[in-house]
Amino acid sequence: MLSELMNFLRSCFRPRSNRYVHTGADSGGRQDGLLWYKDIGQHINGDFSMAVVQANNLLEDQSQLESGSLSTHESGAYGTFVGVYDGHGGPETSRYINDHLFQHLKRFCLEQQSMSVEVIRKAFQATEEGFLSVVTREWPMKPQIAAVGSCCLVGVICNGTLYIANCGDSRAVLGRIMKATGEVLSIQLSQEHNASIESVRQELQSLHPEDPHIVVLKHNVWRVKGLIQISRSIGDVYLKKAEFNREPLFSKFRLRDPIKRPILSADPAISAIQLQPHDQFIIFASDGLWEHLTNQEAVDIVQKHPRNGSAKRLIKTALQEAAKKREMRYSDLKKIDRGVRRHFHDDITVIVVFLDSNLVSKASSVKGPNLSVRGGGINLPPNTLAPYATTTEAGST
Repeated sequence: MLSELMNFLRSCFRPRSNRYVHTGADSGGRQDGLLWYKDIGQHINGDFSMAVVQANNLLEDQSQLESGSLSTHESGAYGTFVGVYDGHGGPETSRYINDHLFQHLKRFCLEQQSMSVEVIRKAFQATEEGFLSVVTREWPMKPQIAAVGSCCLVGVICNGTLYIANCGDSRAVLGRIMKATGEVLSIQLSQEHNASIESVRQELQSLHPEDPHIVVLKHNVWRVKGLIQISRSIGDVYLKKAEFNREPLFSKFRLRDPIKRPILSADPAISAIQLQPHDQFIIFASDGLWEHLTNQEAVDIVQKHPRNGSAKRLIKTALQEAAKKREMRYSDLKKIDRGVRRHFHDDITVIVVFLDSNLVSKASSVKGPNLSVRGGGINLPPNTLAPYATTTEAGST
């Protein structure tokens, strides 16, 4: 009887962290407060390091690393797939991408019998169309899902070629050794779609010459239609289809004039480069990292320290910079809980993919075991999620 009473009391006074569900498909990941990390792992082309820190009440960043088969058939292409999905307005779109984009890519890779720019483009398009179907189905009950979207950064290493595809403002940066000096230089691989970039504003203005307010400077920040900083994304259908930009969508998302053509695009910018022996590693990260670190600073941090814990080290450096900007100590920043933490920094996801030139050159002929790792985080019980998140979606990672 006494032991039962003690068990009951323990359940009432558990530490706060036990109220959360720690998620992540790979059991090797660890949780330290709002920080999830996997210090080191192996993919078919070398090592990798992965970390996620949560700032939002609901983690809006999602991420994955897939290694092994890149096709739905074992005889197809082999390599490494990396995805960083920086959601906004809620977690639904980034979670949907995490569950579907790689599967679409494998299907199209089988159809084409190889990896290509076209395979990746088709996978993005199928993911966008799939999420549009979700919005169409759920709009009558949860209209705010029309205002949920996600940036989408993808890297694929296959047959010695690195493909980079991007919608939004996440970033991929290559660390390359310069033979003459031995220095490791940073090379940005991804093209970003943020209205703060003049060429992006020009592109929007050329696509919408009849709209003088297609980009608006609001509180010293350039925004598309005064609403959103990015010009390309998955989701955000309220800025793509007129039927979702009306009541009962919240008034702050509704435009004065009906949409005549999509304002945002889901078409990724895709590049392909042949990897060289002096290419050392690639840093994939959501914009939360790049708000605090330059490309070269991030590359230097990875290069000058052991591989183990590289992603976590980058995040901790970014958080130290965030604390410094607010004239506070890093130790005090760590004590701030999710939700309130968003006032100090964004959700941040980092995946560092190291390149072993011997493995990269052999990867097409070596059929290693499949590996699947998803960035973890803290999920709340389903009944505490946003009103437009379904129970099944809320419980997934």
